[in-house]
Amino acid sequence: MSTEPRINDRIRVPEVRLVGPSGEQVGIVPLAKALELAQEYDLDLVEVAATARPPVCKLMDYGKFKYESAMKAREARKNQAHTVIKEMKLRPKIDPHDYDTKKGHVVRFLKQGDKVKITIMFRGREQSRPELGFRLLQRLADDVQELGFVESSPKQDGRNMIMVLGPHKKKTEAMAEARALADARKAERQGRTAGSDAAPASDDAVAEDAVADDAVTEAQDAPAEAPATEADAPVEQPAASQGA
Repeated sequence: MSTEPRINDRIRVPEVRLVGPSGEQVGIVPLAKALELAQEYDLDLVEVAATARPPVCKLMDYGKFKYESAMKAREARKNQAHTVIKEMKLRPKIDPHDYDTKKGHVVRFLKQGDKVKITIMFRGREQSRPELGFRLLQRLADDVQELGFVESSPKQDGRNMIMVLGPHKKKTEAMAEARALADARKAERQGRTAGSDAAPASDDAVAEDAVADDAVTEAQDAPAEAPATEADAPVEQPAASQGA
């Protein structure tokens, strides 16, 4: 069944409640009179409320109306924010360099307005030392507290321990900032190249532009996922086992 409204000769009722091109109320008129007015104004007669008695019709440029509606829908999709959960996996005895690398990824995700699921994976005897994973999660939460907060407290899940971090910045704000940064970089490039004697852009500037553009694209194209659920009870930090 078509969702488009009936227009002009496809309207099959004896009379309509007519609305003028500027939104003024014309009143109830015969369909023939409404079609005559549409021809006078060189506009379309569009049925905007088919279930009303009598149906409500408006004089408008239907082609222009469809185009503007499509552009508004496109803009709404462009600015739509998705709830995305990124995941980062660590080991309880991770070395400092790897920890800094993983933390850098978490920082980037939080800056983009995404949630981050942190998973500590235990192996063998490490399962008897859950406090190692707990301390590591607490350390990571403290290191990124300016960008995010603990949305789901650390909890044991089989051989893993899981914590979810949520961003302080909303997704829409992160997208707007990334888009503004990309626009600023673009304007800076255009300013540098305006003139025959403009110097070429440096490698660092090109790299920063690419990062900003990627942030906008990733924020817009990221698939939506279900948000993480809170644990029934947070895991308390257990006491270190003796003889460990």
